[in-house]
Amino acid sequence: HAHRAIWARQMMVRGWYDLKPEDRVMHAGAFNWTYTLGTGLMDPWTAGATALIPAAGVAPADLPALMARHEASLFAAAPGVYRQILKHHDRINAPSLRHGLSAGEKLPSAVARAWQAASGTPIFEAYGMSECSTFLSASPDRPARAGTLGQPQDGRRIALIGTEGPVDIGQEGTIAIHKSDPGLMLGYLGAPDQTARKYQGDWFLTGDQGVMGTDGQITYLGRNDDMMNAGGFRVSPIEVEQTLAKFPGIHAVGAAEVEVKPDVTVIAAFYTADSPLDEAALALYAQDNMARYKQPRLFIHLPELPMGANGKLLRRSLRAAYEAQR
Repeated sequence: HAHRAIWARQMMVRGWYDLKPEDRVMHAGAFNWTYTLGTGLMDPWTAGATALIPAAGVAPADLPALMARHEASLFAAAPGVYRQILKHHDRINAPSLRHGLSAGEKLPSAVARAWQAASGTPIFEAYGMSECSTFLSASPDRPARAGTLGQPQDGRRIALIGTEGPVDIGQEGTIAIHKSDPGLMLGYLGAPDQTARKYQGDWFLTGDQGVMGTDGQITYLGRNDDMMNAGGFRVSPIEVEQTLAKFPGIHAVGAAEVEVKPDVTVIAAFYTADSPLDEAALALYAQDNMARYKQPRLFIHLPELPMGANGKLLRRSLRAAYEAQR
């Protein structure tokens, strides 16, 4: 990254945080990724605000008490942290909290609703990557339309890219950032060929799929390599997960395409719950709420879903573990 990356982060301050000098920003992440380093430390310091970082090893259940004690006005975390907090707290008493911030993976709408009910504050989501930090987001001034990530921050030049370049509004494409963005990395250190492979013309390809609406807001469909194929239709795991997450008793869910016999794959839904749920009821719920080609053919109860060190769901691990057991 160039030094300009710090200057470019002001687009996030306006387009996501609504960060003010009097704010006290509490970040629940560890310093092993740019989300904590930037949102949790550099940006509050740049704005003259206060940075609050819980000590390593603090349990999610203890975070609301820290918010209240240290008068946090903004709380930033990955979706998995919000989910863990809500498992332990029906009510969150943090009088100074204005709103939450979420990034790192797609925020399930059920988690956002539960947090609003428990804390009385909304969560504003952002999408980004270490190569460019966040560049799509919602904010108090411009909340996201239901089901979308939000829109490009002011000053960003974003497109949805197909094989022939930018696609039309309403068409699926790979989310991409123009090479002129001041927050975009210079390149992967010592790997010019790897850097070059990420570009299509003047556009840096994120590897994530999305659709832009007429209002400029973008619906996230998932990683290119996480997209599923059902009878010739491309299916986003996000759509399946968000629908099933509303089923009573499900705590968390991940969807993946799995091979059930040579050259035959189906959509499988892996979920956590207090105990295995009735598969017939799950199938009927999917039938009533999803197009046929999107409906999972397998429902698999797990004690927990595989998560990365940053709290991201590892969908490829779901497939690999299932097929290894088979």
